[in-house]
Amino acid sequence: MILEKSFRPLSGYMMLLLCLLCIGIGIVGISQRIPAIIVPSFLLFAFLMPGFMIINPNESRVLTLFGKYNGTVKENGFFWVNPFFVKRMVSLRAFNLNGQSLKVNDKTGNPIDIAAVIVWQVQDTAKAIFEVNDYTSYVHIQSEAAVRHLANSCPYDNWEDNEAVVTLRGTTDKVHEMLLAELNERLGKAGIHVMEARISHLAYAPEIAGAMLQRQQASAVVAARQLIVEGAVGMVEMALARLSEKEIVHLDEERKANMVSNLLVVLCGDRNVSPVINAGTIY
Repeated sequence: MILEKSFRPLSGYMMLLLCLLCIGIGIVGISQRIPAIIVPSFLLFAFLMPGFMIINPNESRVLTLFGKYNGTVKENGFFWVNPFFVKRMVSLRAFNLNGQSLKVNDKTGNPIDIAAVIVWQVQDTAKAIFEVNDYTSYVHIQSEAAVRHLANSCPYDNWEDNEAVVTLRGTTDKVHEMLLAELNERLGKAGIHVMEARISHLAYAPEIAGAMLQRQQASAVVAARQLIVEGAVGMVEMALARLSEKEIVHLDEERKANMVSNLLVVLCGDRNVSPVINAGTIY
């Protein structure tokens, strides 16, 4: 495995003065008609010119000489290196990868649509250039593989898997941590560091979205009814206790049962009740 090493180039301004000096000597040789000066000066100028390079902020140059890695220049400025060096530019800026929506099965086998947004940058230029064929394509493919593996490892929610601790919909922070760790493990081989990874889109696949929506609505209705019943029972209990405490009316067991039934119907019904005044007796 090739690891990154630093290379310190020469100042480009100093070598630029040398090039200008070569031009000046060549001009003097032409004016004096001295071929012994003209040819060497212009040959030296032609040799020096390809060695110049400008490195902008957050850029680098990976230098190789006849197939051998010589180092990486990460300093910003105007430099000169051996003209025979092959100079490959590698950006050190952060890149955003907005992954396309993928259709995969979650841990319980439900088809879902999932996509992720990934922020990455090159950390080791030598690995990025020499360990993989194309590090940009490598990031795209491995990111898609990581998202698919994450979706296959976790259920969408815990409705079918009640023992699931991590779900794609419920524990987003944990899911993001898992995705970030897996991406760094996969892309570290290419010298890539993932700064942030988040799920940008998550939904059931269209063919089961309607059925899942009905299940969600049913669960919401059941939860609401359960809360209503719990509240109604508490209100009936409080009403009976207050009637007994204030001694407003004495109720036997049958009257209590009838009263409880009526109150529960009133409190738990989903429609407005129509009161009926009983002027007689229940017996």
